[in-house]
Amino acid sequence: MTSFDEAGDRVLEPLRTNRVTKALFGFASTVGDFSIVWHIIGLLRAIGSTHRLMQALALSLALGVESLIVNQGVKKLFKRERPTTSGDDRFDVRTPSTSSFPSGHASSATFAAIVLTSFTGWPLAALWVGIAIVVALSRVVVRIHHLSDIVGGIVTGAILGSIALPVISSFF
Repeated sequence: MTSFDEAGDRVLEPLRTNRVTKALFGFASTVGDFSIVWHIIGLLRAIGSTHRLMQALALSLALGVESLIVNQGVKKLFKRERPTTSGDDRFDVRTPSTSSFPSGHASSATFAAIVLTSFTGWPLAALWVGIAIVVALSRVVVRIHHLSDIVGGIVTGAILGSIALPVISSFF
C-alpha cells in the first residue's frame, strides 16, 4: 500500500505546482468540505421545480446519513494517519478531525454522483462523475489523504450509494 501511495504522490506532485491545477484542486477540496458542492448542485437543480426541490432535500439528507456512517463509523475502524496533519503548505485547507481512511470527500462525491445520476439520467452523469473525480483527487493533491484513502472512499461511497439508491428511488 505504501508504494502505491508514494507512486500516486509522485505522479500528482506537478499538480501542486501548476497555478491552474493548484487553484482548481484547492477550490475542489474546500467546496467538498461538508459536501457543500453537492448541496449547492441539488439546490441549483431545484430552481423552478418542487419535484427537484424534494430531490435536493433527499440528496442532502442522504449525504448527512452517509457522512455519519463514514466519519463516525468506518473511519473509527481504521484510524489511519494522514500524510500530513494540516495538508501541504501550498494550500489553505481545513484541518480534518477524523482519521484518513477512507476519504470522506471521495465517499460523499461517489455517493452524490450515484444519487444525482439516478435523478438526471446519463446525459448529466458525466458531469457528476467529473466533479466527483476532481473533488476526490483534490484530497491527495492537497496532501490530506493518501491515494489509497481515495480508492477506499470511492468504494465506500459506491457501496453506500447502492444501498441508498433503492430507498431514495422509491420516493421519486
